[in-house]
Amino acid sequence: MTESEFLDLTDALLENLQNALDDQEIDVDYALNGGVLELAFDNGAKIIVNRHLPNREMWVAAKRGGFHYAFRDGQWVNTRDGSSLSDMLETLIGETAGAPFRFQA
Repeated sequence: MTESEFLDLTDALLENLQNALDDQEIDVDYALNGGVLELAFDNGAKIIVNRHLPNREMWVAAKRGGFHYAFRDGQWVNTRDGSSLSDMLETLIGETAGAPFRFQA
């Protein structure tokens, strides 16, 4: 994947995540800055979703830990266990916000 393709793909992913948060009215403040989306929750918790250009990966940081995702066969998958980015974001955001969250990366 070229750098340009990666940037386009990750820009779309971050925009889709913002739209999903707005559409589902999850109680979270977010700020997008240079490929880094920071989610701040009322309980003080934060989740950071950012692209890592050198590795062509998406990274997620939360209280539960840090996770790396590579784009393979048309989806973002965890580089360690093959789980999906969508599933992890649904779990992390849903648990942190205290409300169900649905997202398809």
